[in-house]
Amino acid sequence: MHGIEFESDFEIELIYQCATVVNHHNKCETIKNEQQSFCLLSSDWRKIIKYKSINNKTYKMSIGIQTNKEHAIINDLPNECPFCHSSISPNAHFGFISASHKMDVFFSCPKNTCLKTFIGEYIETYNFNCFEFQNRVTRGTILEKDFNHSIMELSLEFVTIYNQAFYAEQEQLFEICGVGYRKALEYLIKDYAKFKNPNEAEQIEQKLLAKCIKDYIDDKRIESVSKRAVWLGNDETHYVRRWENKDLSDLKKLIDLTVHWIEMEFLTADFENEMPE
Repeated sequence: MHGIEFESDFEIELIYQCATVVNHHNKCETIKNEQQSFCLLSSDWRKIIKYKSINNKTYKMSIGIQTNKEHAIINDLPNECPFCHSSISPNAHFGFISASHKMDVFFSCPKNTCLKTFIGEYIETYNFNCFEFQNRVTRGTILEKDFNHSIMELSLEFVTIYNQAFYAEQEQLFEICGVGYRKALEYLIKDYAKFKNPNEAEQIEQKLLAKCIKDYIDDKRIESVSKRAVWLGNDETHYVRRWENKDLSDLKKLIDLTVHWIEMEFLTADFENEMPE
């Protein structure tokens, strides 16, 4: 950080930290506070940057930006491009401040293979002209989860419903995406049970999912994880949660495990058929 040349001596107060840093002899100086953060200040307001040191690694936390009103400081930056989904430190171009003390910041992805533009949402903090990132950006390319061909052949409906729930989650519709994951799980388990017991397809379709798992799932690993996935899936549909220390991410992990063990069973069967003893 030391030894960076600037045009002239200057003194700038960074309102976010209420700290003043003075440049002497045209050299950049740094000042540390009790939170182990420090400022690198330039005579060009657009280069006012606050860094934070965490575990000996340095992260850009705040930058100055031109707006439709006056210069402002924005705290935290989007760390992922909503289009290419790469981890980035985006280019900040301009901010538009509304009457409700909110600001939309115009960003661009720095990756040469992308370079798409997007908007990040900020809101003014208790410090004047200092805006905090709200973890919301322009909707970009919606991700889809890829599934093995064997799972798609087993239950295309599961894949479709799962990705619709995943879409809702990316739109931050957290109160409804869990219901979608629960429905996807039901299609996966019942289609698997029908595959293993084709003569009992009608009975399987009519049974409650927990009873279906108990009566038709013989693999103990699939039974164990799918049963617990049902418990958490039911929590997403009921007024009172039974498993208060578990959340949506745990439900998705259990569904992933269910998919994994089904895939492993199919893969094992394929090799046994291809390489008989």
